[in-house]
Amino acid sequence: MDEEAIAAAKRRAAESAVEAVGDGNIVGLGTGSTAAHAIQALGEAVDAGLSVEGVPTSCQSRALAREAGVPLIALADVARVDVAIDGADETLLDGSALIKGGGAAHAREKVVDTAADRFLLVVDKRKLTETLTAPLPVEVLPDARSAVAARVEELGGDPTLRAAERKDGPVVTDNGNFVLDCAFGAIGSPTRLAAELAAVPGVVEHGLFVGLADEIHAGGPDGVRVTRR
Repeated sequence: MDEEAIAAAKRRAAESAVEAVGDGNIVGLGTGSTAAHAIQALGEAVDAGLSVEGVPTSCQSRALAREAGVPLIALADVARVDVAIDGADETLLDGSALIKGGGAAHAREKVVDTAADRFLLVVDKRKLTETLTAPLPVEVLPDARSAVAARVEELGGDPTLRAAERKDGPVVTDNGNFVLDCAFGAIGSPTRLAAELAAVPGVVEHGLFVGLADEIHAGGPDGVRVTRR
């Protein structure tokens, strides 16, 4: 798919997921290019009379929601979410495990997606794979980056501190932390790796989302395929 077709596929997937949002729902607003289409579609639904409150997962999603006219509620004020709509950098075909964190918002995204009664994953079909191989983002306390990197290497990963664009220094998350992009190659057991990384002192959150997605809305040139787990 060319760039125009990819953008159209993302938009179709996002619009498909927004159709599942009900009146009065609290909606988790993911971060990234496909989630941005969902926020825009949700704003259009609000303009048409839908009553919702959105829980942003980043400064980016908060700004997009405000621009789209989606009423917001802070993550700190929410114990549960009716439905979360979020994208992925890569996902297994059945959605049983996926990688997020390209936008460095995966810590807050995981809180929201886990708190949701339903997590709707929105992707274009290029993101579907039989084996996860994308670099895995790991958010770390700044002072723990060297110790965490050493442990990642022991687990078979190759960690790289994510550098900021158009400025010197590393990327700093909305939580004030750094991100290590960890290349593990083919991830044979996402469940085991997720548990191993979660146990490393200094790791705030990793980008493996295991067993969380309830539906996959995968957009392509021929429309949207919805897979329910």
